[in-house]
Amino acid sequence: MTINNEANPPARHSNRREFLAAGAVAIGASSLASAASPAAETAKAAATAKSGMGSALSDRIYKSAKWSMIGEPGSVEEKFALMKRLGYDGMELESPIGLDPVEVRAATQATGMPVHGVVNMRHWEIRLSDPDPKVQAQAVEILEQCLQESAAFGGNSVLLVPGRVTGEKETHDQVWQRSIAGIRKTLPLASKLGVRILIENVWNGFCETPEQLRDYLDEIDSPWVGSYFDIGNVQKFSPSADWIKVLGKRIVKVDVKDWGVEAGFCKIGDGDVDWPAVREALREIGFTGWSTAEVSGGDAARLQDISQRMDKSLLASGSRSTHRPSGAS
Repeated sequence: MTINNEANPPARHSNRREFLAAGAVAIGASSLASAASPAAETAKAAATAKSGMGSALSDRIYKSAKWSMIGEPGSVEEKFALMKRLGYDGMELESPIGLDPVEVRAATQATGMPVHGVVNMRHWEIRLSDPDPKVQAQAVEILEQCLQESAAFGGNSVLLVPGRVTGEKETHDQVWQRSIAGIRKTLPLASKLGVRILIENVWNGFCETPEQLRDYLDEIDSPWVGSYFDIGNVQKFSPSADWIKVLGKRIVKVDVKDWGVEAGFCKIGDGDVDWPAVREALREIGFTGWSTAEVSGGDAARLQDISQRMDKSLLASGSRSTHRPSGAS
C-alpha cells in the first residue's frame, strides 16, 4: 500500500513473534471461519445479481480506511469510535505497527468496528524481488509477521506489493519468479491462520495490464492469494472497469482512490475514473466485501468528506444501509 504510490518510509521493526505465535493456535480456528465467509458472500451476491435482486452495492460493500489516515489524536478505541461515527464499517491497520492486539480486539469489541486486515509496510524497502537472497529471506520473514499480526488483530488479509522492477538485476520476469517463490514459502502459515495474501497493483513497473496480473495470480494458484484491486492506480494504464472484468473473482478487496491525466491523484470523484462503469463491473463479478480508502487523511472533517465521497462514487448512495458487518470478514 502506498498513498499516491510513493515508497513507504522505513518503519520501526517491532518483533513480537513470541506473543503472536502464542496466540496463533487460539486464533486459527476463528480466523479460518472468518476467511471462508467472503467466498460465501461472493457466491451469494453472484446468485442474487443473476436474478436481478440485491443489486445495491451499499448493502454488500463495506467501507474502511487506512489507520495512518486518521489525523485525530486518541486511543485505539477512541479512533475506532470516531471512524464509526463518520460512516465507516471497519479499519485496516498496518504491520509492523506496534499496537497491542489485546487493545485492538478490545476496541473492536467496544465499538463494533472490526479490523479486516493489515498492510505490509515494509514491502517497498525489503522486497521479495530483491536480487540479494538474504533480503528475499528477510522479506519472507516480514510477510509472515504481517500474517501473524493480521490474525492477532482479527483480520483476514495482508496487502502486499510483490516487488519492484528497477533494472537489469530486478526485471519484470525476476520480480515475477522471485516474488512467487517467496509467497509460496508463506502459504502454510497463511492457511493455518486463515489470512489471505492480497496483491496490490501499484506503479512498480510490474503487471501493468489486467491480463498480466490475472496470469500472475493464476500461476501462484492458491486460494490464499488474490487481488487487492486498487481502482485509482490502474487508471493511468487503462479503464478501471476493464481490469475488474478481467480479474473477476480474483478480486477479494478493493482500494478506493481516484486519478486523472490532469489532476493526478485527487479527491475521490474528481479524477478520470468512470465510477458508474466501476460499479457496474463490480456488480457483474458479484463482488462483495471490503473497500478501503487510500488517500491523504486528516482531521474529522476530512475523514467525513472521504466517507461521503466513497458513498457517492463507489456506492452511488448518499446514505448507507443500516446493516453493519459483525466480524472481520
